[in-house]
Amino acid sequence: MTQGTSDRTPHDPSGHDLSRRGVLRGAAVGGLALPLLAACGSDGGDVAGSESTGGSASGGARVSTADVPVGGGTILKDAKVVVTQPAEGVFKAFTAVCTHQGCIVGSVTDGTINCPCHGSMFSIENGSVVDGPAPSPLAEKTVSVEGDQVTVG
Repeated sequence: MTQGTSDRTPHDPSGHDLSRRGVLRGAAVGGLALPLLAACGSDGGDVAGSESTGGSASGGARVSTADVPVGGGTILKDAKVVVTQPAEGVFKAFTAVCTHQGCIVGSVTDGTINCPCHGSMFSIENGSVVDGPAPSPLAEKTVSVEGDQVTVG
């Protein structure tokens, strides 16, 4: 044996082997697992045109009536609320948190509120499940309209 080398695999104080192969294997597994875990915790991505105007004196999220199209809706991502207008002048609001796995819904099109994570679709009229895998409807929120502002309580 040459001086300064050992025929033993280095180990940490807990007795686990610290071979180069073991360390690289651990780094590879960690490198694969972290992006997968991050994807599971995703909030559904960015939602265009979904900025809340903040709170009102009563603490609710607000949006301009002009920003909520008839037959569609607007997602207030920060407030985790979606405001819809199923018919002219009729405003509804629901939680924007999908009942399947908690993703934030990503769009409102063709009469449905759509979750990008697993494809669940909800009615803009009452939040009911149109297409799963979501097991239950979106919870409805109270809405008040004053002038050109919709406030969700």
